[in-house]
Amino acid sequence: MPLFSFEGKTPIVHPEAWVAPTATLIGDVTVEARASVWYGAVIRADFGPVVIRAGANIQDNSVIHVGSTGCEVGPGATVGHLCMIHDCVIGARAIVGNGATVLDGVRIGARAMIAAGSTVTPGDHVPDEVVAMGTPARKRVPLSDSTRLWVDNNGPIYEELARRHRDGSAPVTG
Repeated sequence: MPLFSFEGKTPIVHPEAWVAPTATLIGDVTVEARASVWYGAVIRADFGPVVIRAGANIQDNSVIHVGSTGCEVGPGATVGHLCMIHDCVIGARAIVGNGATVLDGVRIGARAMIAAGSTVTPGDHVPDEVVAMGTPARKRVPLSDSTRLWVDNNGPIYEELARRHRDGSAPVTG
């Protein structure tokens, strides 16, 4: 996995975390236990810190970058494939759907979901246990039973999948 120090700040990856060999971490990045950072993801912490809390997962080709305040992805939270996350806070067990954009100063509540392809605009707050959707993500509805299943199970599913990738994937040669 490419880890790059930047101006004296070096990424810290807990031994129980899994970072894909093609993910890139730069600067003041912390990845806690049981968290995972997937193939092609880039986490660049050159203006402030990025913390990926225990059991969170950052999926393939997502980008996390910060301004001066930093970024935190809460415990057990999911950042789906191809997301753009910038200088914000994502609550515990929240899910940011595939292709969503979350911008500066946003606070996403615990167990909230950002619908795939949505854009959460600067400074917005998404309350706990709602689904926010649209561009901008203004429509808010309570979690349905099926959405609750995603919120409850996505983090543990990705913890197990990360373990399988750590133990069972290998480069193919010649």
